[in-house]
Amino acid sequence: MFAVSSLLFIFLGLQFVRPRLTNPPVTADLQAPPEVKQILRNSCYSCHSNETRLPWFDQVVPAYWLAAGDVREARRHLNFSELGSRPPALQKAALFEAVNQIQLGAMPLPSYRLVHHGAIVTPAQLAVLRAYLHPPAPQTAAPAADVAAADAQFSHWIRPGAAPLKVQPAPNGIEFPADYKNWKAIASSDRFDNHTMRVILGNDIAIKAIAEHHINPWPDGTTFAKVAWLQQPDDKGIVHSGQFWQVEFMIRDSAKYASTKGWGWARWRGSDLKPYGTSANFSSECVNCHTPMRKNDYVFTMPIEGRQGQP
Repeated sequence: MFAVSSLLFIFLGLQFVRPRLTNPPVTADLQAPPEVKQILRNSCYSCHSNETRLPWFDQVVPAYWLAAGDVREARRHLNFSELGSRPPALQKAALFEAVNQIQLGAMPLPSYRLVHHGAIVTPAQLAVLRAYLHPPAPQTAAPAADVAAADAQFSHWIRPGAAPLKVQPAPNGIEFPADYKNWKAIASSDRFDNHTMRVILGNDIAIKAIAEHHINPWPDGTTFAKVAWLQQPDDKGIVHSGQFWQVEFMIRDSAKYASTKGWGWARWRGSDLKPYGTSANFSSECVNCHTPMRKNDYVFTMPIEGRQGQP
């Protein structure tokens, strides 16, 4: 009896050990249609906004400690109460990443869904989110100005005697891998939210790993380049590559990049190849996006293989 009383006393005492969890003012809520906002409020806002509402069972220590930590971490990665201050294109990009996490089963967190059944996003709700990011509409031909800009960019790059660009390293110190254009294509993808098309290239180490089926984990030295162009549809509805948008890299070094899941991340954007990010912390964006693929060594890319297993 004494032991039970002692445990009860300790349990009650722990209820007063509560890290502070506040709801700051909503400064710039996500701008989206009501039906989209309702889904996000139901499934995401409790952690990813300044409008957290904890159910009674999350108010009890030690569950409260876990909930408070999850909310602080979630707000750090994505806060819908502040997202509205960003340009519309960046809001949609953030929402695309969130929808991708939902689609892959990474969000809401599996452990969260076990006890918060109402937060589960149904297939019908996921379709609503995807339709908002990519509304069905007839494909129209790209404006003549866009076609001319893409042609001018290409002509400039292939002009004989053109001086190579002096490219600055990424904020985390990674140098621009200028030889990526000679690598082999291993996959392709597209981003329907920002109308870009992408080709994923691999260096010699990546190609050898694919041939030998050594891709989980990928060997150190593996490097991927994901090259993105703006989509440029013609009057027949066929989509071509338009202006160059960006190129981003994943570099495998399990020791050097241990703090970022064994991969070095870097991105250069625009025809002048401006490094992306204001500090080395930009890598957290990449890691967060790829976390649902941790069982696949954080790689989305599924290599295109031929009949003999060759890329």
